[in-house]
Amino acid sequence: MTVIHEINTLVWLDGLSRSYDRPVTLGDVPGEVWDRVAPPGVDTVWLMGVWERSPAGREIALRDRGLMDSFRAALPDLTEADIAGSPYCVRDYVVDASLGGPDGLAAARAQLAAREVRLLLDHVPNHVAPDHPWLTSDPDRLVRGTTDDLARAPADFIETGAGVYARGRDPYFPPWPDVVQLDAFSDALREATVATLVAIGDQADGVRCDMAMLMMNDVFGRTWGDRAGRAPAEDFWPYVIPRVRARHPGLLFVAEAYWDLEHALRQQGFDHCYDKRLYDRLLHEDAGSVRAHLEADLAHQHGLVRFLENHDEPRAAAVLPGDRGRAAAVAVATLPGATLWHEGQFDGRRVRPPVFLRRRPQEPVDEPLRDFYARLLPAAASVRRGEWRLLTPRGLPDDDTHHHLLAWTWTHADARHLVVVNDSGRPARARLPLPWDDLGGRACRATDLLTGEVYDRDGDELTGSGLFVALAAWGCHLLRW
Repeated sequence: MTVIHEINTLVWLDGLSRSYDRPVTLGDVPGEVWDRVAPPGVDTVWLMGVWERSPAGREIALRDRGLMDSFRAALPDLTEADIAGSPYCVRDYVVDASLGGPDGLAAARAQLAAREVRLLLDHVPNHVAPDHPWLTSDPDRLVRGTTDDLARAPADFIETGAGVYARGRDPYFPPWPDVVQLDAFSDALREATVATLVAIGDQADGVRCDMAMLMMNDVFGRTWGDRAGRAPAEDFWPYVIPRVRARHPGLLFVAEAYWDLEHALRQQGFDHCYDKRLYDRLLHEDAGSVRAHLEADLAHQHGLVRFLENHDEPRAAAVLPGDRGRAAAVAVATLPGATLWHEGQFDGRRVRPPVFLRRRPQEPVDEPLRDFYARLLPAAASVRRGEWRLLTPRGLPDDDTHHHLLAWTWTHADARHLVVVNDSGRPARARLPLPWDDLGGRACRATDLLTGEVYDRDGDELTGSGLFVALAAWGCHLLRW
């Protein structure tokens, strides 16, 4: 199953350059660093933010008080040189020269391929930079405005040397100040998107599509109203994805997706979509809510991306500290579907630098947490094989703490695994009905893959009334029989 490690490429290379006391680009990252980026249990590396950033977008960011305040909050000793501009304000889909250019990316891909790891890159389908070549060469690919629009709603439109254009947006927030809206209903834009994605597929093994749901016909129509014009008969992604796969049949398509549109996007061709709902439930709701989420159709769950942080969300160590974060990590690592880890998560970093920055603050490494993840990733890779089954914990007399437990099994021809997580800050006990009736009457030994602790049980305890489990607050087991 897909396990993605997201790397903030610009910030990561800056840190490497400081560590090695020389400029480090994608083409000359030391081999031992690639080993750390792609440890056992990771099969895909997402180099976030490799494309050319926009000088015009950077100038807009420098004049935006809110953005500048967020930069200083993350990096108190901020200088103007630390501000590179947003990687989602793309001037051109060419690898930035400061990162090593196309040759550097090719070398990085070769390093990953030698480790049997795929390369994932970004695509931003909804918008481009205000100095993107299309504004002059192909304005019919964008949503245009008039001088009257600009006078009436200056926050919604931007004037460039090529004319007035709508700023990029989603329907629930003000427009992004540094980008220009693409027209999802434009035939020319759809053809250009296919060409762009084919070119990305020439350089990578997969693509992560930013805010992919914004290009769906119904979403785009609601966002832009009359300005959108008449929707084409075919939706955006069903037009684009098959044409790209005609050139790159194995290209992995990952969608950043919200608003419970994951299923619809999967139906339109994406391999995986963000599971933001699970993330929110792990942070803000209880085990019952998480369990209900995991009762969804298994085929749907295999298409989800489980995560505890990414470049848009707070650092997991900041919002899920200590044992609570470890319990959540065991859960997302052992569920069906794809898993997304974020560079710095394994070290316990607490500051999430805005994507506009090229530098992040120094932070101490949480060595116990690093050791935990070094055990968890390969253990999860060995667990997630065969048939997955969600379990319903059973309560004990005068004890209702079973509601706090999450549990599931993975059953393979050569191994059986049980995952149990106490999703609460209090001790919890339960009996777990296991699906392995053939173990009845046999002595069985289970080993916790995270701690190495061994448990001997009579086979009758695994059947009938079920296996008794007691866990401390935020405790977990990852057991192999």
